[in-house]
Amino acid sequence: MTTSAFRSLLLSLALAAAMPAAAASINAGDRPATAKKPFEATAIAEFDTPWAIAFLPDGRLLVTEKPGGLFLVTQKGEKSGVSGVPEVAASGQNGLLDVAVSPRYSEDGTIYLTYVAPDRGGTSLVLAKARLDESGGGARLSEFSELFRQKPGGRGQPGGIIAFDPEGTHLFLTVGDRMEPETAQDPDMARGKVFRLTLDGKPAPGNPEAGKPGVAAMTWSTGHRNPYGLAFAPDGRLWLHEMGPKGGDEFNRIEPGLNYGWPVVSNGDQYSGAPIARHETRPEFAAPPLYWNLVIAPAGLAFYESGLFPEWKGSALIGGLAGLCLVRVTFDEGGNPDEAERFDMEARIRDVAVAPDGAVWIVEDDQPGRLLRLAPPGK
Repeated sequence: MTTSAFRSLLLSLALAAAMPAAAASINAGDRPATAKKPFEATAIAEFDTPWAIAFLPDGRLLVTEKPGGLFLVTQKGEKSGVSGVPEVAASGQNGLLDVAVSPRYSEDGTIYLTYVAPDRGGTSLVLAKARLDESGGGARLSEFSELFRQKPGGRGQPGGIIAFDPEGTHLFLTVGDRMEPETAQDPDMARGKVFRLTLDGKPAPGNPEAGKPGVAAMTWSTGHRNPYGLAFAPDGRLWLHEMGPKGGDEFNRIEPGLNYGWPVVSNGDQYSGAPIARHETRPEFAAPPLYWNLVIAPAGLAFYESGLFPEWKGSALIGGLAGLCLVRVTFDEGGNPDEAERFDMEARIRDVAVAPDGAVWIVEDDQPGRLLRLAPPGK
């Protein structure tokens, strides 16, 4: 073990010891789909393998396509392409990934993108920002600025999910293990981590290893595999879900400095069938309060705070790729999550977002994949 890896393990042990005891992990993998859906699904538009959706303040959406397309979409389904998107390496799990609207959008028109770019010897996850410019007719990206480029890069499992803290002053970014599992435990490798950055992409003051060089200064948490969901709950807590290997999808509350164990522990096994140590055998790693075995392959995460579905207030909404579903997760008085409902959507659900009017919007991972609006009947 390297000195830096040993230092990271000691920090994780100290933080884990200071945390209050958590409730036992819940396996929701065998939950059946809810028979009745409290919504109607209306198809709005179709895209070529859509990956992410984000709402602008005026109610329009930004939609990314994995092959590299970015679109402005009205709630009636009128689409217009956005030019100026950089070249992406679109294959397998890679391509144009997340889009997020800056907390300061009303002031500067900034949006953020993640994508996997071609690089020497492989592909690299990139975080960038640009101004959405609609002057002169049409829409384009201007003042484009690359904030982070993963070095070294890798293969699949890029992560690439963006979230902003409730104050709108920090950007959180998930980075997958890029199919190099052991590097998720290396504090000097930009793999298997959650980063906390300034809005300009710099390491944020107050990070657990602030002041250290390189990747360590950016890192908020470590030991992640393939995180495709990241969002803040109404109470200000940060939640992440990630895909397990053969079983063991996880839903975790993210705390600074904690190590979530991949690939040392998992509630799933290797694809070969070889076992992986379970979380309960290694208490120095943070265990998921909720996991799925059988998997749902979670993708997309949004917290619901509107009144259109009043019974959903405070719930987390998660798409399921392998599960072909939309999952609703609720929280008890202690903040512990459990799956409350699972809606059979008969399609791979890639992303979830909540519109200003409280309707829930999802996209299907397909070619073509539909953009769907979910609302109570007649609403």
